[in-house]
Amino acid sequence: MRRIINYAPGNGTRIVLGALPFVVVLLVYLAGSNARLAIDPADKLMPAFASFYASITRLATTVDIATKQYLLWWDTALSLWRLVQGLGISALLGLVLGILIGFIPHLRAMFEPFMAAFSLIPPLAVLPILFILFGLGELSKIVLIVFGIAPFIIRDVMLRVASIPREQIIKAQTLGASTWQMITGVVLPQVLPRLIDSVRLSLGAAWLYVIAAEAITAEGGLGYRIFLVRRYLAMDVILPYVAWITLLAFLMDWGLRRLNAACFPWDRIREG
Repeated sequence: MRRIINYAPGNGTRIVLGALPFVVVLLVYLAGSNARLAIDPADKLMPAFASFYASITRLATTVDIATKQYLLWWDTALSLWRLVQGLGISALLGLVLGILIGFIPHLRAMFEPFMAAFSLIPPLAVLPILFILFGLGELSKIVLIVFGIAPFIIRDVMLRVASIPREQIIKAQTLGASTWQMITGVVLPQVLPRLIDSVRLSLGAAWLYVIAAEAITAEGGLGYRIFLVRRYLAMDVILPYVAWITLLAFLMDWGLRRLNAACFPWDRIREG
């Protein structure tokens, strides 16, 4: 039937359609920037692309006098290190606690309501408490990321465990499998792909918590740099940093998606 939902774009068309919104945004910015610079060549709100290039080149290739570092790469390394630590701890907690709570009925009855309530606490609202308890160093930043995304991952893994057909568990018990064997042989292979997807879905929130923590107390990092230069209206630094963070998040998401497809191809077959 001639309906728009029955026509799928080809590979070439898909690429063009995917790039079109980005091109439109760039053209709109270019038009707005040219209009503002024509009125005030010193305008800082919408600098020209040449200003972006000059600022990023300076930050990436010139050693900062105060820190003795290439600021772009130093900030990136610090933020990624904090992010990876927070995501890694959250994923480990999500895997262990999510499986145990989701698989063992007594633990599910005890902790499921608690995790539901705990996951609703706004992490940024308790940020001052974390700084008081853990200090202003790296630990409080990692704890903020874990506090923000671990409850979501735990609940998501719990739901995936609970959705495993009961027939599989019964068959495993019939074959004499112990609880540990059922967890490793039945539950774990079905949970791991979901865990990676949960981490992917948590990337945006994790970046938010990293930037928020760095904005309040840090000696370096992408969020720290953005909030440091905001007082000077340095949009030629802020906007490229935002674009850089977005690119890093996209690459991490892409990498996790490829990892999932490579390590757990059966999960895609099952979904299809």
